[in-house]
Amino acid sequence: MQFLHSMIRVQNLENSLKFYCDILGLKEVSRQESEKGRFTLIFLAAEEDFERASEVKSPLIELTYNWPTENEAPEDYGNARNFGHLAFRVKDIYKTCEHIQNQGVTINRPPRDGYMAFLKSPDNISIELLQKGSPLPPKEPWASMENVGTW
Repeated sequence: MQFLHSMIRVQNLENSLKFYCDILGLKEVSRQESEKGRFTLIFLAAEEDFERASEVKSPLIELTYNWPTENEAPEDYGNARNFGHLAFRVKDIYKTCEHIQNQGVTINRPPRDGYMAFLKSPDNISIELLQKGSPLPPKEPWASMENVGTW
């Protein structure tokens, strides 16, 4: 068995690409558009996985955008937590969280322990960030930040 990808339905492709690519730093591996099926699929990979993902087509995140008709609004996928979350290992959790926060994204569970943080995508998908290697020493302002919302 081989893991290929996780698929996430998105309501606004532009907002989702800004979040996953511009803020989190994922890169687009490929894109498929289907006029007949009325959807766009965009496959993304983390920077350190990009070369391998381009060759073997995994591990990837698939963003699926179902095109609304002229008179429809994008489908509301709700805020169910049945998906769980996506997890990424980062080199420096404090620098990563600071960068993400500076882009206007809320860190729902700050990295108080120097190891783990959670945030949400524009489509309410929980994203877990884990420090590579051992936890970093506790550091302000993160050490005393409270949780915000859900993750």
